[in-house]
Amino acid sequence: MLLAIDVGNSHTVLGLFDDEQLVEHWRVSTEARRTADEWAVVLHGLIRGSSVIGSGQIDGIALCCSVPSVQHEMREMFRRHFGDVPAVIVEPGVKTGVPVRMDNPKEVGSDRIVNALAAVQQYGGPAVVVDFGTATTFDAVSSKGEYVGGAIAPGIDISVEALSRRGAQLHMVELVKPRSVVAKNTTEALRSGIVFGFAGQVDGIVDRMAQELSDDVDDVTVVATGGLAPMVVEECETVDVHEPWLTLMGLRLVYQRNS
Repeated sequence: MLLAIDVGNSHTVLGLFDDEQLVEHWRVSTEARRTADEWAVVLHGLIRGSSVIGSGQIDGIALCCSVPSVQHEMREMFRRHFGDVPAVIVEPGVKTGVPVRMDNPKEVGSDRIVNALAAVQQYGGPAVVVDFGTATTFDAVSSKGEYVGGAIAPGIDISVEALSRRGAQLHMVELVKPRSVVAKNTTEALRSGIVFGFAGQVDGIVDRMAQELSDDVDDVTVVATGGLAPMVVEECETVDVHEPWLTLMGLRLVYQRNS
């Protein structure tokens, strides 16, 4: 089985693939101060609690990481605790099959390249991937499968936290779909602004990207992913597909290309 690990700024998503099928997945917090041995304890605990695998069944590992300090500890964990298991870390020099048409290709997050690969493999190009994480990222993929650029906006959680800190009479609310856009109380007003506001942001940026990617915007497939996507994706008019495990799927493809 292949263990795929996507380390984001706030959460780390792990998945187990049996050939092409995702058979298990977990989400844990990304703790930048966690050591290699502590990551090993977390991972072994998850594996032991799974009904589909034993630790000896992992025959490959694929990793993409947005946090340099965590990537260092992950690399050390692989060496110390999974030394006999082939591991592929998505970084410069690793084959992804996605040409990066950026001023400085090395500054593009590895998760964004992996998402682009998975989107093209599953749905073809041109495509736009919207990843709802700590930041909301928009990644544009050409009809040739090239990563041609993107946009980055503050994420939902960051925006809500900032609003509650700076607004004297505002507070954190559970993000659920509001009853209407025109709210009758402060809690509903916050939910309306957050949910419909972010949906409008997504539709606006995606529309502009689609116009730059193709003469016919209907040719552009828009794929939503990320842990916060379920909060707003149903209100986004431009999203064609919600694929929560897009990054893990891309990691599986990268591993195949490099194993």
